[in-house]
Amino acid sequence: MQVKFWFLSALVLGACVIIAAQPLRAQCKVIWILSMPCINVELALSSQIEAWAMTDCTMDSEKCQYELISANQTQIIARHTSAVCKYVDNIRFFLRSDAENLNCRLVGLSISDDVTRVYDNGTNYCNLYNLVEGSGLTNLPEYHEISNDRMCTQRSTANCTIY
Repeated sequence: MQVKFWFLSALVLGACVIIAAQPLRAQCKVIWILSMPCINVELALSSQIEAWAMTDCTMDSEKCQYELISANQTQIIARHTSAVCKYVDNIRFFLRSDAENLNCRLVGLSISDDVTRVYDNGTNYCNLYNLVEGSGLTNLPEYHEISNDRMCTQRSTANCTIY
């Protein structure tokens, strides 16, 4: 009887560990190191979000229907609604300056609002990357991005010209 109990307990615990290792929904975390003060990064990203607030999505695929919720020198909160399926993704950027206030460490998070969406073809990555690229931050002399499939759902297959 005790052996059966311990076996079942181990089986349930193992299943919980396997389930917990997977994201509960499609999401992405990206870290950027940028050679620009955070105040300028915040202004560039906020301006880009507002520029892509339009609801007419015919011109640049998913580079539309962004909504700026709030922004300050340390955090930007936004939302993106996909053009075709109307999926909603919640976006946050966290900004932290270095000691000299010359460089900015930018952490971007995009999380699908739909708990049933586990796979997203890299959409959450593209939500973040498109804003960083659109605001010109990818052209900075010191631009470093840290991201992979463990940090972002389907990052390696993301096609940001579509999503």
